[in-house]
Amino acid sequence: MTGLALKGLRTLPAQTWGGVRLVPLVRDEPITDLRLDSRVYGGHGIVALDDRTSYFSYIPHGFVASWTSDGTAAAAYGTQLRAPDEPERPPAHMPLHFHRRMARRTDRNRLRFLPLHLSMEGYLALHFGGPTIVWEEWSRRAVTQGLSPRVEEAYTGAVITGLEDALRVFEIHHGQCGVLVYAADALAAAFVVPHPADYRALHITLVNDLYGELIYHYAMLSGPVQDFRARLDETRIRSLADLRAQVRTQQDGWARFHDDLMAGALLTGEYTRQTVHDMGPYRLSRLLPSFERRRENHLAETITDASGVLAYLKTFRLSENQVRRGHLLSSLAASDWHLADTAAALGLTPPALAARIKSAGFGHLLRQDVLDRYRAERRRLTSEGKARRREPR
Repeated sequence: MTGLALKGLRTLPAQTWGGVRLVPLVRDEPITDLRLDSRVYGGHGIVALDDRTSYFSYIPHGFVASWTSDGTAAAAYGTQLRAPDEPERPPAHMPLHFHRRMARRTDRNRLRFLPLHLSMEGYLALHFGGPTIVWEEWSRRAVTQGLSPRVEEAYTGAVITGLEDALRVFEIHHGQCGVLVYAADALAAAFVVPHPADYRALHITLVNDLYGELIYHYAMLSGPVQDFRARLDETRIRSLADLRAQVRTQQDGWARFHDDLMAGALLTGEYTRQTVHDMGPYRLSRLLPSFERRRENHLAETITDASGVLAYLKTFRLSENQVRRGHLLSSLAASDWHLADTAAALGLTPPALAARIKSAGFGHLLRQDVLDRYRAERRRLTSEGKARRREPR
């Protein structure tokens, strides 16, 4: 599929705090027959995916989606009562939770799923089985175990410089159902929910979400970003109607600039959609990017209706190293894991491809004698190239 449309949402002017820019997304008509609430876990978790595979991660919270099949309003569950002056206490320890599957039905019209982990599982499981044809270059471990285990690193929002403060002082707009988070004007994450009440309840969960390595370093090293300033032509303002018209023009101009340029890579990228669960009139899906090099690549998970209206969205921006690994695995799979064919498709020599596989952390998939042979050949070609450059003309 091409593009990720923010159908049913409008972009409002951004607010900034230091190096963090927050762009609000509002709905003119909230979605009332699908609601989201949070289920707090506050610790590490193990998710059993099937009989042979488990997923280990920091899982601070899950989302519970509740919907109705006849279009009537749904209520958000999971609230708890406490005294107004009683602080919300964090858990005294970090418990270990066991879950079955990333998305699991808890009632007829209720589904529990783990936000971001749903899409991260899709990335970690990318060509997880390893070589589909036992070419002579692949090790016995590659054939019997594939890419097990796959490990990726991420940072919680609590360590992203300025994010918690930005969320605390952020002005939540009337009808707001989402936000796009930027660090040093690099798109870090998109978050969309069905209803404004859901957003107000889940706004702070962005601090507990996962963010990529690039975003962590951008937020830590960047200075304050430039704020959006409206420029009104005072000579053309004679009434409140004129003022409203100019404000509307400024808002529309900002929305076009943001959607076309700042969020353009997210909204126009190529994605592979995998349906995870049908939820009455809605569909929970995860999206894998094209892994095109030297451009933004985002993992995403969505809930959409039959007409394509976006009810829920969460994204995770991959680092360049993660994009490189995804691109490499996809290229190998496209050539049936044949090294010579993959090298030709990538414009490389087989020794250079073997070096790239090793630097990506997949060196254990190749037989050691094959790695040694390719390393020696690559060293010989490098030496010959240096010798030719030293020869007098």
